[in-house]
Amino acid sequence: MSKKNKSGSAFVYSTDPNFQMNEEGEELVTLKPNEQKLKVILETKHRAGKTVTVVLGFIGKDDDLEELGKKLRNHCGTGGSAKDGEIILQGDQREKAQAWLRKNNYGIK
Repeated sequence: MSKKNKSGSAFVYSTDPNFQMNEEGEELVTLKPNEQKLKVILETKHRAGKTVTVVLGFIGKDDDLEELGKKLRNHCGTGGSAKDGEIILQGDQREKAQAWLRKNNYGIK
């Protein structure tokens, strides 16, 4: 039986001389709304033909991403989710999402 990597990291080797592994103890800091540069796009790929609005570019903690996603879902009156650094809203909600983000001082690309 082979020995398992006991450090919990899947990282093996990097040729980048400036590479630094992110330690789990480091926390990501959530940027202020006016410092965020969010991108709102419409997507249908890999969604069984369903149309979704995706908000990309959020920098911050997962809890803050979830909170922003909940506020956007409530404003748009639709379902969705927030995971992997993106907020997914069901349907074409680009105009509503962009209007709410601008009203709340979020930067939009």
